[in-house]
Amino acid sequence: MNGDDLMRIAAGHDGPDSGVLARLRGVTCGFGGPPVLDDVDLTITEGEFTGIVGPSGSGKTTLLRTLVGSVRPQHGAVTRRPGLRLGYVPQVDTIDWSFPVTVTECVLMASATGRRRPWPSRAERRDALAMLDRLGLAGLGGRHIRDLSGGQQQRVFIARALLGKPDLLLMDEPTSGVDVRSRHDVLHLLGDLHGDGLAVLLTTHDLNGIAAHLPHLVCLNTTVVGAGAPRDVLTTDVLERTFGARMEILEHLGMLVVVDHRHRHDDGPGDRHDEADTRG
Repeated sequence: MNGDDLMRIAAGHDGPDSGVLARLRGVTCGFGGPPVLDDVDLTITEGEFTGIVGPSGSGKTTLLRTLVGSVRPQHGAVTRRPGLRLGYVPQVDTIDWSFPVTVTECVLMASATGRRRPWPSRAERRDALAMLDRLGLAGLGGRHIRDLSGGQQQRVFIARALLGKPDLLLMDEPTSGVDVRSRHDVLHLLGDLHGDGLAVLLTTHDLNGIAAHLPHLVCLNTTVVGAGAPRDVLTTDVLERTFGARMEILEHLGMLVVVDHRHRHDDGPGDRHDEADTRG
C-alpha cells in the first residue's frame, strides 16, 4: 500500500450521514493471489436488514470480516460509527464441537472480554439466561452445544452475539446446514430482531428460502454486481453475472422463485428444473 491507495480506517461520522453505521469505499482484499474483494462499495445504515448473496469464493465471508476488523483491506477505506457495537455469528460448520462447553458458558463468552475476574458475575449469568429464554432456549443452558439441533445451535450463537447489545448483527450463512423448519425459525427470529430496531447483515447462498424474503439484497462476486430490493436484484442479468450461469425468475403466489439451469434434468417434453441451490 502506498500513495492514494493507502488504506484508511476512520472513526468519525460520515459527515451528514448520521444514520450510517459502517461504510466500505473502494475496498480491495486479497490473500496473496487474485483479489477476494475488488473495489467494493457498501453502506450499512441504522435499522437495515440486508442479505449478501453470491457463490462460494465470492468474498461474502471476507466482507463480514473486513467490517469486523479481522481482515485488513489492501486498498480502500472502512469507516465505522464511533462506539459501534458489532455482533458476529460465524458459520456453524466452522465451530469446534468437541470443545467442552455448555450452552450458558458459550453465551457468556460474549461478556468475557475485559473482565477482571475469570468467572461471570451473577448479573451476567442472569442476562445470559434471559437471552436464552428470549430465543426459545430456556432450560437448555446446562446442555453441551454439540447435543443441540442445528437450529438450536444457531440460536445459541445468536444469543452470544446479542448479549453484547450490538448496533449491527453480522451473520455468516445463518441457515447453512439446517432443515427447512429451522431455517424458517431463524428467519422469523431475525425478522423480530430487525423489527425491534437492530440492523442485520447476513450472507446466504439460499436465494429462494432466505434472499427473496429480505428487504434489501447485495449480489457479490468479488465486486458488487447489484444492490436493491429483491425484485430489482433477482433478475436474469444480475444473477448470471453473479453466479456465472443463466437462471430463470418465476413468480409463485406473489413470491419470486429462482430456477438454476445448471441443474436441469431432461425428462422428455416436460423438462423439470430444480430450484437454485447456489452453494458452489
